[in-house]
Formats: sequence, C-alpha cells, structure tokens
Amino acid sequence: MSARTYLLAAGAFAIGTSGYIVSGVLPAVSEELHVSHATAGQLLTAFAIAYAISSPVLAALTGRWERRTLLVVALGVAAVGNLLAALAPNYPLLLVARVISALGAAVYTPAATLVATVLSPPDRRGRAVALVFGGLTFSLVLGVPAGNLLGGPLGYQGVFALIAAVSVLAAIAVRLWLPRVDAPPAVGLRQRFAPAADRRVLMVLGLTVLACLAVFSVFNYIAPLLAETAHVEGAAVGLLLVAYGLGSVLGNWAAGRLTDRFDTRKLLVVLFSCFTAVLATLPLTMATPVSAAVALFAWGALTWSANPPIQSWLIELAPANSGLLLSLNASAIYLGVGLSGVLGGLVISWVGLVPLAPIAALLALAALVVLIFALKPAQDPNALVVTSPAPGSLARQWK
Repeated sequence: MSARTYLLAAGAFAIGTSGYIVSGVLPAVSEELHVSHATAGQLLTAFAIAYAISSPVLAALTGRWERRTLLVVALGVAAVGNLLAALAPNYPLLLVARVISALGAAVYTPAATLVATVLSPPDRRGRAVALVFGGLTFSLVLGVPAGNLLGGPLGYQGVFALIAAVSVLAAIAVRLWLPRVDAPPAVGLRQRFAPAADRRVLMVLGLTVLACLAVFSVFNYIAPLLAETAHVEGAAVGLLLVAYGLGSVLGNWAAGRLTDRFDTRKLLVVLFSCFTAVLATLPLTMATPVSAAVALFAWGALTWSANPPIQSWLIELAPANSGLLLSLNASAIYLGVGLSGVLGGLVISWVGLVPLAPIAALLALAALVVLIFALKPAQDPNALVVTSPAPGSLARQWK
C-alpha cells in the first residue's frame, strides 16, 4: 500500500482520537468543571450531531476545493477546536470547542477516504478504505486509552492540547508529502445531490444508521454491562476493551482485502448476519472474563468490518459524486452514535442492562432487512443520476 495512504490514515488517527477522546477524559472533565458524568457525556453527543449535520453541507460547499488543501484545512480546524477545548475555562465554551473540532473531522474523514481510493489501483480500493479507517480504529485502541491514562496527570486540558499538536503535525505532513489533488469535475448543485435521492443510496445510509445505533447503544454502557455479566470492574474492563479494539483493527484490515476479492453486497449480508447473532448473545457469551474477551474481540471485528464494503458500494453507485455520498455516510455513522446514548439510556431505565444487547440486536436485524431490500435491482435502471467521467479520468486528475 502506498505511503501516501498511510499518511492519510495518520490524519484519520488524529481525527478519530479527537472524536472519541471524551470517553477517555470524561472523569477528568466531570471533576475539573464540576459537572455530572451525564452532562460531560453530552460533549460526545454534541460532536456527533455537529458532524452528522455539517458533513454533507461542507462537502457541497468545498466541492471545488483542491483536495490536499481541503485536508490541510480540515486538520487545522480540528486542531483549533482541540486547542480551544484545552483553553476552555467552563463547560459551555468546551461544548463550542467540541463543535468546532467536529467540523474539521466532518470534512477530513470522507475526503481522505475518497483520495485514498483514487490514489490506489482498482483492485486495492477496499484495502485503501480499510487503511484510512484503520486510523480511526487505532484511535480506539491507542488514543482513547492513552487519553484515559493522561487525563489524571495532565488534566483534560493537557490531553486536548496534545491532540491539537498531533493534528497540526498531521496537517504539516499532508501538505509536505501528499501530491496536489485536483477537485473532481464541477457539477451543479442539483446534479451533486441527485444520487442522494436514489433508493439504494438511501437504504445504505439507513442501514448505516441502524447498525451504528445498535453498536453504540451497547458500547456506551459496556463497563456497567461487563460488571453485571462477567463481574469485572476497574482496570479489568480496560483490558477487555483492548480485546474489542484489537478485533476492530483486525476486522477492518481483513474486510478491506475481502472487499477487493468478493462481491461487496454478499460480503455485507454475511457480516451483518454474524454481527446480529454476536450482539444478541452478548449477555450469555460475556459470562466470564475469558469468554467476554473472546466475545468482545468478535464483536469489534464484525462491527468495523462493515466500513470498507459499504464505502466501496457507495463509490460504485455514483463515482462522480462519491465525495458527497461518503460525507452522507459519515453523517449516518455519527447520527447513529449521537442517538445511541439516548436509546441505551431509555432501554436501561425501562428494562435494565442485560436486555440491552438483545434489543440492540433487533436494530441490527432491521439493518440486515434493509440491506436485503437494497440488493434488489431498481425498477428503473436510469433512476440513479450519475455524472461519471470516463474510466480512469479520476485517477488522471491526481498528479
């Protein structure tokens, strides 16, 4: 894989850490700003909702920007947001800083994904997507635990300042070592948004929302769930989450290669079927610390393996407007994340912790049903409005 793709993945690591770090520094934020854990947790919700709303809008507004410049600006905005978070003296200003960070992340992730696919040969496109998202999974494995460890000695301010510095370094590296990347051919606003109205695109976005809602409604409350089922607490929970993170990295990596070798749609059916089964049986498979580690590893692998085939599918549906579709999919991811805390809290208050995973599995099953319907061919073969350049012309734009 090209070194330039690894560079894009490094930027995704900075962006991912910026997004997920609140879960690692939540106790420090709560203590230093004298707010409850629930209030501190809304920093993640604010980030997710801001990301979901802004990603497609910013993709349309920056559609004619040269891509390298766009990536540098996105990392710069994320750095500014994290620096403001480090300097925020109170909770409201910290909330504003998180929204600014989300704007940078909302631009970077879909743009970096698209650039990685065009810089790579067609038979390695899935692996390129997996590598960029590998930066996000490594932020779960390394960034969030590191934030948790550093939150004590440095305070949340020091952690956010560190992320700002990493984002600046990533921006400098992209500017120095990524080649100039011309913007895609200009199209009208109506043409740009036309693919988003296609039935298959809407269904893919819908299954993304449902899948993320299913995953994170459980993951947000995994610590108390492990205490209830496997009777583990404290540092042991952190070790078990490492198993989840390692599974995420491996699943994402393997799915990238499988996407390049097999039909993405059939692969997704298999992945979502297994994912639903694993999620439904979590209360049983997490009965002991050892079985919990195995279950979390499998859950993480299946959860993050869906990204490469879904992203590749969207690019296939509308190559000329794939930047917008990837932005919409990123919005769908964060919309599911943003709603998951509310859904999980409601389920716990109504029926308790243990039924949470089986109820979330019903959402995963609904995503599988949507996927099956999305596989049916459209009645009108011309329903999707695609402004596609000649084969290979996108690759020739990258100089």
